[in-house]
Amino acid sequence: MSISKEELLKRLSDGVLEMEEDDVIEASNEYLRTDYSVTEGILDGLVDGMNRASELYDEEEYFVTDVLLCSDAMYEGLSVLRPHIPIEEIEKEKLKGVIGVVEGDTHDIGKNLVKIMLETAGFEMIDLGRDVPLQSFVDKAKEINADFVCMSTLMTTTMGGMGKVVELLKEAGIRDEVKVIIGGGPISQKFSDIIGADGYSTNAVEAVKLVKKLLKVA
Repeated sequence: MSISKEELLKRLSDGVLEMEEDDVIEASNEYLRTDYSVTEGILDGLVDGMNRASELYDEEEYFVTDVLLCSDAMYEGLSVLRPHIPIEEIEKEKLKGVIGVVEGDTHDIGKNLVKIMLETAGFEMIDLGRDVPLQSFVDKAKEINADFVCMSTLMTTTMGGMGKVVELLKEAGIRDEVKVIIGGGPISQKFSDIIGADGYSTNAVEAVKLVKKLLKVA
């Protein structure tokens, strides 16, 4: 007896939520042996599991390490399903963001979590990594025609770099086209206002809400 789409989607979602990479890979391959929509498998299976994980993180039932393990499971499923997305659906343009930890700081767990959450929400993210030269944020934003830039730091000594990036975006003539979102331990709304950023978020879940609000995404 063939397994129903709902059962497979639940297996995909539960596998991600429970950080079970092997189960997710097995369920993804089984999903491909059906004629069910691959896009639904990704959105209503894998992404649904990641959304459930983010809710548990928001409720402080999951920790950062848990969410990162969930994301590993999700990406394993994506590696199986993504190559089978119909061409016409791949060509739909996503909103693009550049993300990185500012120059002088190598703490990137929070940045990685924000990236995962934004990708799960449907944004295309270009990750510049950590200790990123300030000009690189601007150069990459211009190169890919980014809709937003996310910067983070956990060090007070590197906070000023965020303001410099805002100035560099102005000098490049693209500040009005690119939303700037900042975050990290020492960052506050007051600091965001001072440097002229568009917003500040306290965690990954709030970062997604903020980006959606700024870009008017439902």
